[in-house]
Amino acid sequence: MGVRPGLAAVLVGDNPASQIYVRNKIRACRRIGAHSETLRLSAGTTTDELLRTVERLNGREEIDGILVQLPLPTHISAQRVLAAIAPEKDVDGFHPVNVGRLVSGQPCLAPCTPSGLIEILKRSGIGIRGRRAVVVGRSNIVGKPTAMLLLAEHATVTVCHSRTSDLPSVCREGDILVAAAGRPAMLTREHIRPGAVVLDVGINRIRDAAQAERFLGHDTARLDRFRKTGSTLVGDVHPRHVAEVAAAYTPVPGGVGPLTIAMLMSNTLAASQRRIPASGGPPPHGA
Repeated sequence: MGVRPGLAAVLVGDNPASQIYVRNKIRACRRIGAHSETLRLSAGTTTDELLRTVERLNGREEIDGILVQLPLPTHISAQRVLAAIAPEKDVDGFHPVNVGRLVSGQPCLAPCTPSGLIEILKRSGIGIRGRRAVVVGRSNIVGKPTAMLLLAEHATVTVCHSRTSDLPSVCREGDILVAAAGRPAMLTREHIRPGAVVLDVGINRIRDAAQAERFLGHDTARLDRFRKTGSTLVGDVHPRHVAEVAAAYTPVPGGVGPLTIAMLMSNTLAASQRRIPASGGPPPHGA
């Protein structure tokens, strides 16, 4: 339709994990034929300098999406930076305007990981309407928006956190259990209702051999790889327990992560539609 979607990724500092994430996102742009560019700024960049970079990107018509890779160095105000991104270019879905639209059920660019969770459920033929969903974690990036998207799909949602009393009992109420707590293998067999669907958002790198043996003792191939490399990734759910109890689950690695990048591409495409006069703006929730 004469428009090539454009994504600009801003990377501040030399965080190795952030560099990998940005590289994967730019690679995805190439696969779908979108324009992409990475702006690399030094770790000493100030909040004001980063704000000026964002403002320049706001003014570039060929850039439809602006991604500021988190976490930022501690001396930078992430809140100010995210709020400075034009809402219509906020492909991460973190701007207060998009958050407000999400909560009120209006069309918006929704956060990518929560959107990916909904996409996984729908494409797997797993019903959401009328189901009990439990979300463990209340972050602004995953936990809260996931709860909002599940509510929009007519689930009955409970949000848990570190101060929830009798967490295992509450988790077992969930037909759908979303783990976004940020602690390796925190949720075990006692947290999972037999036959539940488990969506594991956690990405935790472990290097302790005893932990690896405890978490991966059932998976000799992964345990052998750990012994060779000295590290591996696990989610927030105990990998052996979830395999024994759940009806369906997302593995770590390889489960939610690819969908997060796919939804970023979907949001970038939706944002680019504002440049097509008859498009009417982005569809609801990056659909």
